[in-house]
Amino acid sequence: MTRVYVSVLLVAVATPGGVCPAAGADKLLESAPVRIEKYRKGDVRISLAGRDGKPRAGATVRVRQVSSEFLFGSSVFPLVYKLQTGDLKLPLEEGGPYHKFAKRYADLFNFATLPYYWWGYEKERGKPVHASRERIAAWCKERNITTKGHPLVWNYSQLKWLPDDPVEVEKLQLAHVSNCVTRFRGKVDIWDVVNETTNFAQKPNKARAPTVTAMWEKAGRIELPRRAFRAARKANPNATLVINDFHVGDDFAEVVRGLVDEKGQPLYDAIGLQSHMHGGNWSNTKLWSVCERFAPFRKPLHFTELTMLSGKKGWHLPKPRPSTPKGEAEQAREVKRVYTLLFSHPSVEAITWWNLSDAHAWMQAPAGLLGKDMSPKPAYNVLKKLITEDWRTETSLKTDTGGKADFRGFHGRYELTITTPDGRQKRIENLQLKKSTRQKTTSWTFGAAPKEDGVR
Repeated sequence: MTRVYVSVLLVAVATPGGVCPAAGADKLLESAPVRIEKYRKGDVRISLAGRDGKPRAGATVRVRQVSSEFLFGSSVFPLVYKLQTGDLKLPLEEGGPYHKFAKRYADLFNFATLPYYWWGYEKERGKPVHASRERIAAWCKERNITTKGHPLVWNYSQLKWLPDDPVEVEKLQLAHVSNCVTRFRGKVDIWDVVNETTNFAQKPNKARAPTVTAMWEKAGRIELPRRAFRAARKANPNATLVINDFHVGDDFAEVVRGLVDEKGQPLYDAIGLQSHMHGGNWSNTKLWSVCERFAPFRKPLHFTELTMLSGKKGWHLPKPRPSTPKGEAEQAREVKRVYTLLFSHPSVEAITWWNLSDAHAWMQAPAGLLGKDMSPKPAYNVLKKLITEDWRTETSLKTDTGGKADFRGFHGRYELTITTPDGRQKRIENLQLKKSTRQKTTSWTFGAAPKEDGVR
């Protein structure tokens, strides 16, 4: 019988600001592969030995990465809303538009954003629409897609049944936070807790959501988010809580700086940065400067709402806006550039495209990676190649005379198939290579369950 030892060896990976000094704009993209190699990979050593303790040389080790630790995602709002209205059933009809949507989604992404907008979630008091979210969360789990809820607190609109008392409205708002995070614990464990704090008191919000805005004003611009984050933390101490905004300048940095407890410790776990590029795609310099502005907070950065158009650019243009061949070619080039640059920054841990298809795109802009008929645009294929080929590890190794074989791979989950010289095989299905300085060293014996040897 042969014993297999797998050691995951990582050097410390730090992510505060200044880790990646900004080069000139023309050098940022050119140097991205070096940073990707440094920050997105780790080293694995496989050691084979028999029961006699002697190494086993000449074994073949096939290595296949099956998922990425980095979160690449989009929203699954269309599936949720169609289930909610009863216009869609699971399993999805083969060949139908939502089946095509779902298949394209699962083929590309490992991260899904589900909607929890209060004004659409509890239209009747005491009757939240949990079921559609629960079903899609389960659908995601079956496909190893991590889920996130968005957003719990936002004053873009409001419920018709809310009372006029701001104090009572706050109690109801925080109850929505607690109820959702508690109900979906273990199903949805990442939350955009508060959305768009920096500009919450703007006139359009006051017009659309006067009562909720008044509640926010009474509690305080940053104090209300503090209370919401405390409620979410109490509901699920292990959740990843995100503060999210479309302002990505010093005003949002001020909000983040203030979102701390009495001891000055952050109440958030990640910083969400919206990056809608309807008016024009961000330059390398802008992308990098945004990352460097928030990296010193020493928390993961999530690009939560990323759009780049495949048609005429602008914020308020006549609808519909068609996707064009020229625009699609540009979108494909820009997707490769932007994703590569963001993937190369050590503080960035998630990118969410907003939204997958032109049929469901925000502002009816040509912002999808799919057309209205769910056919892939060139940008979809470019991104799929990056995520599932260029940034994935697959290799075949031979153990040396010491029974060892090493490889360097992208952070994520792996399957190993080990074949000894005498033809026996062992499959290891859940080797995790993480962006962490602490990794378990696990041993397998052919025909037996894995045993933990220790922590590195």
